[in-house]
Amino acid sequence: MTARRTVEVLLSRYGTTYAAEAGITLRNTPQPLYQLLVLSDLLSARIRASVAVAAARALFAHGMRSPDRMIGTTWQQRVDALGEGGYRRYDERTATQLGDGAELLLVEYGGDLRRLRKEADGDLDILRSGLRRTPGMGPAGADIFVREVQAVWPEAGPFLDGKALQGAEKLGLPASPAKLVQLAEQAEQADDRGPAVLAAALVRAALDKHVVDDVGARA
Repeated sequence: MTARRTVEVLLSRYGTTYAAEAGITLRNTPQPLYQLLVLSDLLSARIRASVAVAAARALFAHGMRSPDRMIGTTWQQRVDALGEGGYRRYDERTATQLGDGAELLLVEYGGDLRRLRKEADGDLDILRSGLRRTPGMGPAGADIFVREVQAVWPEAGPFLDGKALQGAEKLGLPASPAKLVQLAEQAEQADDRGPAVLAAALVRAALDKHVVDDVGARA
């Protein structure tokens, strides 16, 4: 079993970004970038990723796809949508944070995260610091956002955070982000999979032993 083959199997089986799983068609436009911010916040809690994704999908299904629309809902409507997605342990606190975060985004950036991108100008420390101003968004949430947004903000990548590197270790892959990206570039159909897809697949390996076992059996 070679490292290249392991990465090929990993990408073919689990190469889907969390944004795509949540139904976000990620583009460099305000609405999907906001949706990614919401998803990153939900994923950063100590809760199963599948539940966070389901909660994000529920929020968006109820029209909460932009900061304006988020503010236009009541706290109870946000709680109910989170509960619908199974996000019950943190639903009340998160409902408050979502409202406060949407208001902050409108005040500071006119609801457009591209302004933060311009402010950061390729500096990941500035970008993550700006993201962490969002209520409820800690270091993990900021890393999740950067991990996913590199698909449309290439200057943010290649970015593989600590959780992605944990997945690489469990799969017996190199701990070097540069080597991992190189392996992904050498994989079949590599043109369809950038660092954001690689990072998401590695995170799935970090979070789920079944992924590691499945890839190992097929590689």
